[in-house]
Amino acid sequence: MKNIVLGVSASIAAYKAADLCSKLTQLNHQVHVVMTPNATEFITPLTLQALCGNPVLVNLSDEKNGQIGHIELADSADLLLIAPASANCIAGLAQGLAQDSLGSVYLATKAPVIIAPAMNGKMWEHSATQRNVNILKQDGCFFLGPESTGRLACGYEGAGRLLDTQVIIDELSKWL
Repeated sequence: MKNIVLGVSASIAAYKAADLCSKLTQLNHQVHVVMTPNATEFITPLTLQALCGNPVLVNLSDEKNGQIGHIELADSADLLLIAPASANCIAGLAQGLAQDSLGSVYLATKAPVIIAPAMNGKMWEHSATQRNVNILKQDGCFFLGPESTGRLACGYEGAGRLLDTQVIIDELSKWL
């Protein structure tokens, strides 16, 4: 059993984090979820908490009783999986910004980091996003996806879809 921190950023694909959380929990992993505040516009922390059985960290100001939850999560993680990772999330991580709880956990962890992007294809292909992806790869992060083709939430066809959750789970098994 591994301790997996699941980071969820603001993307229409955030609903798939529920499936990831459920599948990882069913595989007997301890799952802790950390969300960006904007991710809560797509899926509620309560949904993810019910699936993993652990409190969900959204805001650093929610840390109670003198505990520094984002540091505890970072220290205890065997793996940090960020799925979905929006263009904004990837940019913040690449620049080392601790502007939210997810960025803070990322900066504090020594665990392997796997990023599963999900965004509009034009955003994915933009030179700024690709530059940020390359920075994160140089920093030791690993990327799963996105899908190279498919229908996107915006109605376009092309790259940018979050990989199928079972594909992500299968890839994670190689790390765990």
